[in-house]
Parts: sequence; C-alpha cells; structure tokens
Amino acid sequence: MFVVDSLIGRTFLSTDLSNFHEQWIGGSSEYILAAAIHGMSNVNVKSLLVSKEYVLAMVFALLEYFFELLLFPGLKEHLWVSNLGLAMLVVGEIVRKLAIVTAGRSFTHLIRVYHEDHHKLVTSGVYAFVRHPSYCGFLIWSVGTQIMLCNPIATVGFAVVVWRFFVARIPYEEYFLRQFFGADYEEYARRVPSGVPFVM
Repeated sequence: MFVVDSLIGRTFLSTDLSNFHEQWIGGSSEYILAAAIHGMSNVNVKSLLVSKEYVLAMVFALLEYFFELLLFPGLKEHLWVSNLGLAMLVVGEIVRKLAIVTAGRSFTHLIRVYHEDHHKLVTSGVYAFVRHPSYCGFLIWSVGTQIMLCNPIATVGFAVVVWRFFVARIPYEEYFLRQFFGADYEEYARRVPSGVPFVM
C-alpha cells in the first residue's frame, strides 16, 4: 500500500509540477517579462504561441502518463529519470529567460517582418553561444517535462513536434534577420550554431 500511495502522491506532484511550471512559472513569468520589456499594450495572447497541436500534445502526454500509471506503474518509478527531467526543465527555463532578458526590446514572440529602430543584433551573453537560445531553451524544457513524467512516447513526440516547429520557424525568421542586419548577421550565423539540433 505504501508503494501505491507514494506512487500516487508522486504522480500528482509530477503532473502538478509540470502544469505549475508550464502555466505559472513558464507562461506567466514569460508574459510578465515581455510586458515589462515591451509594455502591456504590446503583449497579447498570441505572444504565448499556444497552438492546437501544442494543446493536443499536452493532452496526449497526460493521457499517456495516467494510462501507463494504471497499466505499467513500474515505468513511473524511476526517480533518477524524473530528476533528470526536472534538471532539464530548470536548465531550459534559465536559458530561455536569459535569452529574453539579454535581448531586451529586440526579443519578441512573433517574428518581425519589418525592422524597427530599437531592434538590434544581439550577439553577447547567451547569444554568444547559440543564435536562438530561447528556442534551444524551449526545446530542452518541453522534452524535460516528458522525461520528468517518465513518458517515453510523449518524450519522443515532444522532441519531434517541437523540433519540426523550429525547423520551419528558424529559416523564416533568419530570412528577415539577414534582411535587417546583412553581412553582420551572415558572419554571426557562420560563427555561432542555431541551438537547435540539425538546424544550420
């Protein structure tokens, strides 16, 4: 009975931590940062980039978690795996927030298609290591949520879905960055990796 009770307690703790992080720490703190940097009038629901696919992925992840908990509870009893996922959550969150703070007004959730005077090419801080640290951080964070929950299927699913999102987004965004910053961005892109695997 103790094993079942502790497993059920950890289940609610894990899902609560994941949801708490996603909704309150991740989403709210990012919204607050964006509002502080850009002003409340320039931040809206679209800034959160929540898509239908993302909501479906979250629902699938919770279904997988509870399905596996009922039928294969041993899959959810690997504390070291959960701790690895939690570490990834923390690292991903820190990297993403550092990207937002370092870029300041040059950071936006929506891709800019017109250059604004305050939009500068940021190559210092976390941007000295990867060109898209917010994407890198989000990829680490999202996969970490599923590793923390010991969800093997959703771990692969999240990695693939989030990676495909960035594979499409990064070239589109960089097209405009090359338009805005020309040779400076070309040199930066040659020198610094994207931060998302297999995206040059």
